[in-house]
Formats: sequence, structure tokens, C-alpha cells
Amino acid sequence: MQKISYMLLALFGFISCSAHAADSLESQFSKQFNVARSLVDLYGQEAKNRSPKSKLTAEAGRAFYIKKVSVDGKDVSCSSCHGDDPTKDGKHTETGKLIKPLALSANPDRFSDQAKVEKNFRKHCYDLYGHDCSAQDKGDYLTYLLSVEKVEKK
Repeated sequence: MQKISYMLLALFGFISCSAHAADSLESQFSKQFNVARSLVDLYGQEAKNRSPKSKLTAEAGRAFYIKKVSVDGKDVSCSSCHGDDPTKDGKHTETGKLIKPLALSANPDRFSDQAKVEKNFRKHCYDLYGHDCSAQDKGDYLTYLLSVEKVEKK
């Protein structure tokens, strides 16, 4: 009887720890989603300040993501390195370096640090377009990436 009690106690402890771990993961994802969402709100407000009728859309974000521009004689886009599916790993076209997924559904840490997001926008926008991207472009881009759901293979 005492053995059964200890086993039940251990089982309930394991279940409790598993539930706590799941809650912790959900909380972490929620925090990162909130950072990304607050960036979308910030960019949306900046875009509205420039053009009161502006509205952020996932469709415009997708168009921005795949938009080709010529850089050093090559047609490139965000998707050139990050891949057509932002829920999957990408690969840098020049270095071959693996790039983790952009979509929050596949990589919850991607937009968890506002300063890092701004730094990456600045770097990549200058690399592709020769200038910082507009608040409209950034907001549409993030709106798109927040809308993409990871499809699990069965």
C-alpha cells in the first residue's frame, strides 16, 4: 500500500511539473507574441501618422516579403535567404549559413527583442533597398509573419 502511495505521489508530481512546464512555455510564447504585436501597433501608428488612411495587412506584408529587387546584378528578396515558407529554416544565399524561421509560430524567439528587431530591419533594408524601410513596410511584414501558421507534418 505504501509503495502505491509513493507511486501515486510521484505520478501526480510528474503531472504537475508537466502542466507547469506547458504553462511556462505558453507564457513565454505569449510574451514574445506581445512584443511582436506591440511592434505592429507601433509601426501601424507611425504609418497612420504619415498617412491617416493607412492600414497594415498580411497580404501587403507577403508582397513585401517576396518583392524582388536588383542588388549587385542579382534579383533578391527577403525570401531569397529566408525561403518561400517563413515557418521553415532559410539559408543565406552567399554564406550558406542556416537561418532560423521568421514566422513566430515556428520560432517564438524571433521578435522577442525590440532593439534586435530594429537593428535587423535597418541592416536588411539597407542591404536590399539602400534605405530604412518605412513603418508601413515593417508593420505589414510583421503582420504577415504573425499570420503565418506552422503546418505540422503527420
